[in-house]
Amino acid sequence: MTRVAAIDCGTNSIRLLVADADPATGELVDLDRRMTIVRLGQGVDRTGRLAPEALERTFAVCREYAAAIKELGAEKIRFVATSASRDASNRDDFVRGVLEILGVEPEVISGDQEAEFSFTGATKELTGSSDLAKPYLVVDIGGGSTEFVVGGSRVEAARSVDVGCVRMTERHLVVGGEVVDPPTPDRIAAIRADIAAALDLAEQTVPLREARTLVGLAGSVTTVAAIALGLPEYDSAAIHHSRIPYGQVAAVVERLTAATHDERAAIPVMHPGRVDVIAAGALVLLMIMERIGASEVVVSEHDILDGIAWSIA
Repeated sequence: MTRVAAIDCGTNSIRLLVADADPATGELVDLDRRMTIVRLGQGVDRTGRLAPEALERTFAVCREYAAAIKELGAEKIRFVATSASRDASNRDDFVRGVLEILGVEPEVISGDQEAEFSFTGATKELTGSSDLAKPYLVVDIGGGSTEFVVGGSRVEAARSVDVGCVRMTERHLVVGGEVVDPPTPDRIAAIRADIAAALDLAEQTVPLREARTLVGLAGSVTTVAAIALGLPEYDSAAIHHSRIPYGQVAAVVERLTAATHDERAAIPVMHPGRVDVIAAGALVLLMIMERIGASEVVVSEHDILDGIAWSIA
């Protein structure tokens, strides 16, 4: 066993996994898995820069994670940063801060690398499921981007496109610094148009419609699943490998896009940091299902974080 620490810093959240990995058996045993909403990508789509307050929120969580990693005695650390820090003109400030706190430089990976890690993390456990046909389409809906990966035993094609729950919300649902609640039909239509264009772009590289099993990752997907399952509180074990039919996803999207901020916040499984962005993230999932004709989505709690852990084991 090798004790590793993987950190995934995205546009909306930063996550930590400390685990014992055994490459010989393919077993990954969690010791600490946590997620914190920091909204690092706040305003990046508009300004092209990481906001000072967003950097400070992120660095504060990095200090917490550094303490946890030290306490558990992880031998190796890998810090992967995704969409927001790829796009920002002041990303050197971000790199310098992380290096000072954690002693490792954040790797601002490409969309293709992001996709490969997501695929590995999501599918490593699925290969023994006889009723899940290959190839898989793994979809990782993040804050700033969405990754599409098609493959069986390995990645065959991948593409990252710039639609995510934070980017779509900021672009179409924020007026005068406030989120429009509930979103008007013309704003929903504008989000749908952006997602459709992104799917067209993804299909230039990735044969989305050849997939036989859709696997959905990240907070937008797991939240939609938790709502569809009617859970009284967020339950990772119940959500992991749940299979949510298209009709239930459509019903959740209809509920979220018709709801006010307070109504969404009152949903028992809703993380406070997702209240304003979940409608856009859920729309991304629904439109992917519509595009490929998926009858269900297999939801995975294991994703890019697990892929990062495997990459250093």
